[in-house]
Formats: sequence, C-alpha cells, structure tokens
Amino acid sequence: MKIGYDAKRIFHNASGLGNYSRDLVRILATYYPKNHYHLYNPKKQKLSPWKAMPNTTEHQPKGIWRCLHPLWRQGPIVRQFKKDSIDVFHGLSGELPKGLDIPAVVTVHDLIFYRYPELYKSIDVKIHKRKVNHAVKTASKIVAISEQTKADLIEFTATPSQNIEVIYQGCHTAFKTPYSKKFLNTITKKYQLPKKFVLFVGTLEARKNVLSIAKGLKDTNHHMVFVGKAKKHGEKLKMYVKENNMQDRVLFIHHIDIEDLAGIYQNATVFCYLSFFEGFGIPIIEALYSGVPVITTKGGCFSEAGGSSSIYIDPHSETELQTAVESLYGESHKSRKKRIKSGFNYVQKFNDSVLAEQWNRLYKSLLT
Repeated sequence: MKIGYDAKRIFHNASGLGNYSRDLVRILATYYPKNHYHLYNPKKQKLSPWKAMPNTTEHQPKGIWRCLHPLWRQGPIVRQFKKDSIDVFHGLSGELPKGLDIPAVVTVHDLIFYRYPELYKSIDVKIHKRKVNHAVKTASKIVAISEQTKADLIEFTATPSQNIEVIYQGCHTAFKTPYSKKFLNTITKKYQLPKKFVLFVGTLEARKNVLSIAKGLKDTNHHMVFVGKAKKHGEKLKMYVKENNMQDRVLFIHHIDIEDLAGIYQNATVFCYLSFFEGFGIPIIEALYSGVPVITTKGGCFSEAGGSSSIYIDPHSETELQTAVESLYGESHKSRKKRIKSGFNYVQKFNDSVLAEQWNRLYKSLLT
C-alpha cells in the first residue's frame, strides 16, 4: 500500500499532536516495511525532529504553492496524491483536504472546542468546528483516540457510531526503557530533584488544573515537580507557590529532552494528573510504563488510560487529593510493587506492535 499523510504536525509540532503523528508513522514503517509512507509537508522549515526511514518519502509544495502552503493543504494537495498513486490518505489531526477521491481516514483527538468553547477564541472555535465537520463527512473512516472522543463525535457531530473506530495512542519508546540507577542519579543531580516527589507533566494551563495540586498539598511536606510550558494559569500557579512560601518544595522544569523526561518519571514517587478534560491522557500511560503510581480524574477518558491500578478522584477536591497522595506515600513496598506491575501490564495494550496491526488492518479494509 501507498499511504499518504498530512505531515504538518510531524515536521512542525514538537509535542502533543506531533508526537502522535511521528509515532504512528514510525511504528507502521517499522512493523509493515513493505508499505510506502508519503509525508506531505506544507513548508520547508522544520521545527520538530523526524528521522527519515527507508520506506518514507517527504513531499513539499512546488511553485506558487510554496508561498500559499496553507491553501495547498486544503485542496490542491490532492493532485499530488494522484501523481504519487496514493491508495489511502490519513489526516492526522482532525482535518482533511477538499476534493478527495480516494479512501481517507481522519484522526479526531478531542472535541474540547465543542464542550468547553470558553477556553478558545470565538474565531478559533468556528475554524475548528468547520474543519472537523468537513472531515467527518468526507472520511471513509473516522478514528477516535478514546471512547470518550467517540462519544463526543456522536453527540456533537451526529456521526453514526459505525463510522467511528477507536484506536488508542501509544507513547515514545523512551518511557518504556528501564534506565540504570546511574542514569537516574545523574538526572536527579542535573535537575536537583528531591528524593521523593509528586510529578505533573503537561502544559501548565487552566484545563490541566495544576493549581489544585499545589493547593491540595500546601499543608503537607511533600515536594512537587511540574514539567511543562507555563501559560497564564501556570503563572498563577507560580504566584501561589511564592505567596505561600512553597518555593523550597516546588520545582518547575520547562525545556527538557525526551530521555531526561523519562528519567524524571522513573524518579517520581507519584504521578498526579487532575485535568478537567482530555481526549485521552498520554502522560498517564507514560507514567504507568515508567513504573509510577497514578492519581487522576474520576470520569471522562481517564480510566481508559489509567486502568484499574490508578486512583481516581474529584479534580476539585483538595481533600481527596491529599488523602490519595498520603495513601500512596504510605503504601507498603509489596503493595506498591503490585500496583506498579498491574499498571505496567495494563498499558501493554498500547504497545507499538498492537497499534501498528490495528492501523494496517484499517487501511487494508478501505481497499477491499
């Protein structure tokens, strides 16, 4: 098969959707090397790391379309598909070009702009809705990254259930690699990590509810490490930490490479993720692969990522958070080991080989 991808995220998004897109192509190119994977990159500049593989080919717009690359992605790109004899096209982030006349798949990550429009500018809500509604009407098959996203597609776009397939996300191999004690000690010294700490990984924004972690643990002696870019809500968190004299217990880390982040996970005592809403929650499975017990939000998609070993609480309740953290800190070595093993066994369903097989089967089904 020749499979084409909207590769904007692969080359121009360093995290989130970019990681999803790069990992999907990487695992397919690894496990199904006889296919050829065509990556349609709208512009020359590349902001994200992508290691080309023998069975992948990058394409860029030519002529006038180099200057009009946003328009190229929306329609004229389809002429290139014919030249390249593409069998199936895959839009990796909730949009598809106009004029498609070949089987197409679109991945929809979340519909937060429908559920919480107040988190976006009004013009962005309109754009997101227009794109996703076109995509779900055009696609031969829609892939939701969780049952939660599937339910939202049915509710907000009236898409028939049979048109949607759930294929989960995986995570980077760095989080599946057990690092040596020497490496973990090096990470501890490099980032001045405390001996024990509660970890959060993700953008420091209102939807992620990071301020609640600091509030819930204010009256304890527990250390906290927040890894991620700070938006406006993140600055509120930093101000709260300063106003409550918690600077000696709270560490903020922003720029970090993937192996160092994996090392921080493996040094953590507890991972805490109290986001109000997600399409899936990749940091949760990163933590479970890393052997870290998880506390996360009750309801939504979070149990799909966290399984039965994680602790689920009301994200608004500081008391529930404190109780959950104390229970994990006070857990016996035997119980902790059992919880970690259970979490690790659960996330095997997100392994590369499993996900690659599901994607390859889906593509083939569109050609029969």
